[in-house]
Amino acid sequence: MDIKTLNQLAYELRWEVLESVSKTGGHLSSSLGVIELTIALHNVFSAPEDDIIWDVSHQCYPHKILTGRRDRFSTLRQLNGISGFCKRKESIYDSFGAGHSSTSISAAQGMSVGKSLLNKRRNNCIAVIGDGAITGGMAYEAMNSAGYLRSRMIVVLNDNGQVSLPTGTQSAGGVVPASQLSAYTSNLLVSKPFQNFRDFAKEINRLLPGDLQDINKRIDEYARGVVSGGTLFEELGFFYVGPIDGHDLENMVPILEKLRDSPSNKPVLLHIKTEKGKGYPPAEQASDKMHGVGKFELGTGVQFKGKASAPSFTSIFANSLIDAATEDRAVVGITAAMPGGTGMDIFGRRFPKRTFDVGIAEQHAVTFGAGMACEGLKPFVCIYSTFMQRGYDQVVHDVAIQNLPVRMILDRAGLVGNDGPTHHGCYDLAYMGAIPNLTIMAPSDEIELRNMVATCAAFDDGPTVLRYPRGSGYGPDKLQNLFGYTLENDQVPTKGQVIEIGKGRIMRRPSASRGREKNDRIAILTIGTRLHDALVAADDIESTDPSLGVTVADARFMKPLDVDLVRELVDQHGVLITVEEGSIGGFGDHVLHFLALDGALDNGDLKFRPMVIPDQYIEAGTQFEQYDIAGLNAGHIKGTALRLTSRIKVPVLQEE
Repeated sequence: MDIKTLNQLAYELRWEVLESVSKTGGHLSSSLGVIELTIALHNVFSAPEDDIIWDVSHQCYPHKILTGRRDRFSTLRQLNGISGFCKRKESIYDSFGAGHSSTSISAAQGMSVGKSLLNKRRNNCIAVIGDGAITGGMAYEAMNSAGYLRSRMIVVLNDNGQVSLPTGTQSAGGVVPASQLSAYTSNLLVSKPFQNFRDFAKEINRLLPGDLQDINKRIDEYARGVVSGGTLFEELGFFYVGPIDGHDLENMVPILEKLRDSPSNKPVLLHIKTEKGKGYPPAEQASDKMHGVGKFELGTGVQFKGKASAPSFTSIFANSLIDAATEDRAVVGITAAMPGGTGMDIFGRRFPKRTFDVGIAEQHAVTFGAGMACEGLKPFVCIYSTFMQRGYDQVVHDVAIQNLPVRMILDRAGLVGNDGPTHHGCYDLAYMGAIPNLTIMAPSDEIELRNMVATCAAFDDGPTVLRYPRGSGYGPDKLQNLFGYTLENDQVPTKGQVIEIGKGRIMRRPSASRGREKNDRIAILTIGTRLHDALVAADDIESTDPSLGVTVADARFMKPLDVDLVRELVDQHGVLITVEEGSIGGFGDHVLHFLALDGALDNGDLKFRPMVIPDQYIEAGTQFEQYDIAGLNAGHIKGTALRLTSRIKVPVLQEE
């Protein structure tokens, strides 16, 4: 296509993304910022033979529209729809799946080496990575290796100044992006004019074989040194090109063509400057650039949000942490480029000097917190459950072995909804539960969340883990009518109370007339917010069969486990069901392990069932749809109880 046609396509594609996302919600501004880049890449390179790898891939919407998924775009991030991220099984054009950051350069390098060793005719591998994702340590590891191995690849550094979500929140580093590398690349942008194709053509000789390159070496080195003084990327073995305007197709296309056609195996870093939310004024002007949005009114950008009956768990955590920090100057907060998602933006507005955004660096965040704990501070390391997977060795080696009182706060625990498998927090109970010295707790509601924040702040005898899901609290009506709380003036307490470590609670007992036989008495033991569905299920079970009696208990803690509570439930009930928002290997397995060692299973008079997220990846959908697929909603708990008490028959699979 000629440049005029490409520019027209850019206009149409930008509005296609806008109109589609306004109806579905999703990652808007990242996609708007790479419209021209996406068109240029697909115009110059021959995907899928040429691999285009999108780091994180939340900016992949224009890529998906151009690669045969336009007719399905109305299903974006919905059950049985297309993913909001690149997904290899969804399309051959999605060279590498993503959702977490800083992986693209490693993947591109591996593909490049693979093409080379297999003598494939074409070897073009392009990694598109943002100035936020490139702060992740893995990106540096990959660049170091690529330069050393001279892997043929192009790294497109998409520099839009948005390092954290949102960028510019108050913290100990001020309101600047949480990255010295961002400051470095920003300096490159202001110290050098945008490079045009003519300037680039003068330098392309540096990708030629050495004997030809030597002809112009002294002149080129002098001129280049005067202009920029060299770059970090060149020191890592890359040929640096840029900065160039990432919205200028007339300039970008011929530069990419030259890089494509170069015979050199030297890796290239193409530095482009883009604007997040480009072309949509509400996004350009918003503090978060409308990074992640729900459905919105296209003319104004105003999102359609229903009125919440209670605050979000994230905001409840943040305000509870403010309460703790008000009383104790040692309390500090740490986030890894997610101040908005973890509530650290709220905390930072009150205590900016005690708020630390370390960029996309979960490993560093954990050990940074460990160092603070050594000096007597009380660090709260606030990271999504799924992202804490990246800091696992640091939890073991730097925190748990040394028994340092680091408070690890895992937001987005359990199934998270529309972001799908890459963002589910399914595994933390299993992977944290295997580590000695950890105290692990999960609140069932907003009152318990406040209590557990206060408990973490007061506990200095070792590391703690507090996990809670995406979503909102239940509000005073449900807390009183379903959970059984007594609230003064129907008001939810705003201040947490320290609770006893390792002590659960009974939430509901049956009347004396129910469950006369032990086998008709059911105990449901939950951890986390599945308590709500367990209480609903208990009422349904008893309304279904008046002879059944149901007790519901909230474990609160997985480690240490309240073994006295477990023994009480086993002694008084013939059926014990555990329910959790976690994978195999978590809370239910810890309970089962204790029961086996305690001899509770020896007589064969206890029916035990752990209800967990099944051993599969659950795709995008609403949280309710996902828990329905997982078999963890109230109806599934009821069904499990009725089967174990022989009130309904379990279908027997017949051999064909």
